Amino acid sequence: MIKVAACQYHIDLLQSWEAYAAHLTELCEAAAGQGAQLLLLPEYAGLVLSGQLPAAQRSDLHASIADIQPLLPRWLELCESLARRLNVYLQPGSVAVLDEDGQYRNRAWLFGPHGCLGSQDKLMMTRFEREQWNISAGSGLKVFDTALGKLGILICYDNEFPLLARSLAEAGADLILAPSCTDTEAGFFRVRIGAQARALENQIAVLQAPTVGLAPWSPALDENIGRAALYVPSDYGMPANGVIAESEALCPSASQWLICELDLDEVRRLRDHGQVFTRKDWPRQFERDL
Repeated sequence: MIKVAACQYHIDLLQSWEAYAAHLTELCEAAAGQGAQLLLLPEYAGLVLSGQLPAAQRSDLHASIADIQPLLPRWLELCESLARRLNVYLQPGSVAVLDEDGQYRNRAWLFGPHGCLGSQDKLMMTRFEREQWNISAGSGLKVFDTALGKLGILICYDNEFPLLARSLAEAGADLILAPSCTDTEAGFFRVRIGAQARALENQIAVLQAPTVGLAPWSPALDENIGRAALYVPSDYGMPANGVIAESEALCPSASQWLICELDLDEVRRLRDHGQVFTRKDWPRQFERDL
């Protein structure tokens, strides 16, 4: 049994490094203090760093990511130090990163009690990212082997594509982390439905953490809506609706954690002893005589 925490992350304007560092530290300490071993923040949570920029820069869509690049090494150091000190696994959301090829990519890192385990880029870009923000797709999927189990990361829109989660499941992932950022209720439900479907298809668990709240100072994070949740297959020993826990409000007025227990051994057991074998039966859908 492990205890996981998904943050409904309210987009606040934090205008100094000291204010931001205190905010993230307090947030992570609160979850760790309740026994959480794995902390998940949402997609583009790192973009809150743009609050430290002058108003003209943070209110410019392209400048808001270009001008936070010098802040990223310090941010990564803070995230790693929190994971080490609190003895937790921390996925602090994602941020747009300028790569050596001159392209921005939406990247999520995973930190653990012993340091950085690596990163995962978003693979499927939304129209906004591709057409207006000029953020490029990454490549490749990774499975992170941790003391809690094998984890994968699918960022927001990635969860709407079955073969991505299937690749992670076949590579051994038992839990997918799904940081998300959606500006409409429809967008939230697209990601939520996708995440829950991926749990059902692969007989794994999916943990989702969204951004929430209004941020008129940021053209990228101006409107945010979503619920944090933990999804599992609907089967023996699991909730009938496949939802272990879900935040009550779509738009709380402040950041809050959804903290719940997850038994990955019980999730794995369903693959051999469940009512259905969606994971094993997957190849049959491709047979030509159906």
